[in-house]
Amino acid sequence: MPDSTSPKPSSSIALIPVDPAIENYMRGLLGRTDAPVLHDMEALAARRNFPIVGRLVGVFLEALAKSVNARRVFEFGSGYGYSAYWFAKAVGPEGRVVCTDGDPQNLLQAERFLQEAGLWDRIDFHTGFAQDIFAQTDGLFDICYNDVDKGGYPEVWRLAKDRIRPGGLYIADNVLWHGRVAVEEFTDIAPGWTEAIREHNALIFDDPDFDAYINPTRDGVIVARKLDR
Repeated sequence: MPDSTSPKPSSSIALIPVDPAIENYMRGLLGRTDAPVLHDMEALAARRNFPIVGRLVGVFLEALAKSVNARRVFEFGSGYGYSAYWFAKAVGPEGRVVCTDGDPQNLLQAERFLQEAGLWDRIDFHTGFAQDIFAQTDGLFDICYNDVDKGGYPEVWRLAKDRIRPGGLYIADNVLWHGRVAVEEFTDIAPGWTEAIREHNALIFDDPDFDAYINPTRDGVIVARKLDR
């Protein structure tokens, strides 16, 4: 329950969770991650205004995956493979990252980029509706990663939470939604998306089988660890 004395911002202007100067400083520490293929992927995102997670969150995803010794990752929404690049690095040669996207052109772009990175052999990329592909894929996962259209976030959480092994992680991007989740008045990108993200976040933090935390970098990344019981 929020403290009744805490500030209640009310604005149609989106909030920036972390000051850009802080993120620029953090980005400046990541020189060792530079690779030509990453620069190409990031340049494509800039040209197309395509919503990749960016370098800071990418490094975070890789570190999380390594911390739980992930070998099997499912991505709900993969775009052209930017987040998969980081997961594929983490899972190692014997690991698999199952990618999903509705656009066949993104599959072709992902194959080109991840071949160049030497990571394509760790990828199973499927074109179609992520939730349907997940339902057709057997077994437990070390990590389920959610970056679909935001109205689908509660559904993805409900699908994924019982398919994560004990000690594994559920991760979702954009859970602060440019600050809209924290204000009373806002202009949404699509009707109902902010309310869906709020519902999604509350479901996770209220679930007794998971520990959860939101990293506010970029647009907010929720990390929920399934408890060992």
